[in-house]
Amino acid sequence: MRRWPWLGIGCAVLAIATPAMAQAPDIGSDAAPVDAPPKRTGADLRRCLALADRNHPELQIARQKVAMVRAQLLEAYSAPFSQFKMTGGVTLAPTLKGNNVFSPNTDVALTSSLGVAWQVSISGVLPLWTFGKISSLWDAAEANVEVNEAGVEVARDKVRFEVRRAYLGMQFAKDALELLKDAEAQIDKAVKVLEEKVEEAEAEPTDLLKLQTFRAELDVRKAEAERFLRVARAGLRFYTGVPKLKLREEPLAKAPHRLGKLDDYLSAARTHRPEMHMARAGIAAREAQVRLSRARLFPDIGIGLSASLTAAPEIANQINPFAYDPGNYFRYGAALVAQWNLDFVPAVARIQQAEAQLRETQGQGRMATDGVPAEVEGAYAEVVDWDKRLTAYYNAMKTAKRWLVTVQQAIDIGTLEDKELIDPAKAYAEHRANVLKATMEYNLALSKLAQVTGWDAIAPGV
Repeated sequence: MRRWPWLGIGCAVLAIATPAMAQAPDIGSDAAPVDAPPKRTGADLRRCLALADRNHPELQIARQKVAMVRAQLLEAYSAPFSQFKMTGGVTLAPTLKGNNVFSPNTDVALTSSLGVAWQVSISGVLPLWTFGKISSLWDAAEANVEVNEAGVEVARDKVRFEVRRAYLGMQFAKDALELLKDAEAQIDKAVKVLEEKVEEAEAEPTDLLKLQTFRAELDVRKAEAERFLRVARAGLRFYTGVPKLKLREEPLAKAPHRLGKLDDYLSAARTHRPEMHMARAGIAAREAQVRLSRARLFPDIGIGLSASLTAAPEIANQINPFAYDPGNYFRYGAALVAQWNLDFVPAVARIQQAEAQLRETQGQGRMATDGVPAEVEGAYAEVVDWDKRLTAYYNAMKTAKRWLVTVQQAIDIGTLEDKELIDPAKAYAEHRANVLKATMEYNLALSKLAQVTGWDAIAPGV
């Protein structure tokens, strides 16, 4: 969101144009409103965050990745115990009678008398001991799920920050437009009055030219504010996935979170920051892949199971166990089996690849863990900075208001001229604009602190 250095000009015009600004309420004052606030409708920041969490395409993509890796985890759990193969077929077989001693038929494969024959067989291995292949595969798949679940949180934190930035920018633009619209009305009246005084030689022409210049600048700033307001609203419609989103009309206010000590936010980052979870899960996945690569140097031991049934009614069934009978039989069996891939040189290369990937992930993890504290300290310092500025601007605004009231009273009793009102009025309006800007920047800095710590509860709209 762009900064708004021009706002002070418009507010200064508003203050210069009318001494009634001295009676304007302070931004953030503790005074209770005279009338009950009107009922507010439309989506507030909390609602926008909820809609973005549900509809933003980046989050939907991240969730689908989690669904995919969870399906891969299910596959990893079931695949080692699903190494069974079933085959079957149907064919035509000639009529064959007799046994291994005598048969009235010849060895001709096809005759005029044919019948249907079929075969079904199933075979496979149940693993008993794989030297850690199965458990390592499970560990890698589980860690991969954790990595992608943390990726969803990373995407959610990013989207929430963008939603807050757009919403705060919208509030700031709306409040700025309100100030500028008031300034337009007041300056038009002041220009008209000053034109009459200049014609009657009761005022300096340079004062009128100065006021008219401010009026032209006001139109430029208003157009810019309207553009930023439209951009912010369009961004919120995109983030929330609601094309006709109706937003709540509420003024910009300081977030209620009370800033604590830096150590609290560093601790929160170590506990809640999703990148930290992602780094730890990524290292766990790579470690499991290294164990899996090493386990492939050893054989797999299991129980081999098989069963086969063949039936051909047109072929005589041979009941002699020593007679070969390919047409009618039922066989089954179980045995202790071992499977061993003797590709030792490629296996060692795969181990080296897995170890290199582990070291790479560990380096990325160190970058994440070492960089997070710096990000937290930077975000924390920005919040402290804007908090101090907001306090200073608010105190300056109150002081300028007292200055403005004092000068106005002196003008009323005739001890000062009207032109003495310009400087205090301009100072009051500029500091009032600074309070508005500092409020937005403080809330935005707090949102950034929430993102880098993973502690979303401290941000506005929670």
